[in-house]
Amino acid sequence: MIAKVEKAAVVTQFGSHEGDSGSTEVQIAILTARIKELTEHFKIHKKDNHSRLGLLKMVGKRQKLLKYLKGKSFDRYATLIQELGLRK
Repeated sequence: MIAKVEKAAVVTQFGSHEGDSGSTEVQIAILTARIKELTEHFKIHKKDNHSRLGLLKMVGKRQKLLKYLKGKSFDRYATLIQELGLRK
């Protein structure tokens, strides 16, 4: 889990207004932060397969949200990808 302070920082950075935690960009950014944190966790705990399942579910959900955003507004998708550094 990411800390409340980190989550609030992500919401203020990617949200369209204060308290915006439901927009697609914010959801993707929060999932990305959680995925990065779990990736660091797996460098230490290699055999934690229960958490690995949760990670795979988060990656799938983020992928679906990115696909939705790409179809809805490609400009917002491109800027989000660039800010998060997801694609190279």
